[in-house]
Amino acid sequence: MANISVRGLEPETLSKLKALAKKENISVNALVLRLLDRSVGLTQEKPLYPRHEDLSELAGVWSQQEAEEFEANTACFRNIDPEQW
Repeated sequence: MANISVRGLEPETLSKLKALAKKENISVNALVLRLLDRSVGLTQEKPLYPRHEDLSELAGVWSQQEAEEFEANTACFRNIDPEQW
């Protein structure tokens, strides 16, 4: 692999690169390589924070049977005791 030097890098740019590398828990070199690959189209850019439309991917998904069992087992909680209100 070849090596390159970057001259004239603004301090603010370096600071942001370091912060982003720290946030992603990678070295600045690894971050710069990733950014270069993306910028020339060698890899597809992935969002830093993927958008979630719901929590199913994070919390899991119930099958129809599991959902029906849950509804049956929690049906008693729908009854309201008027004396407690």
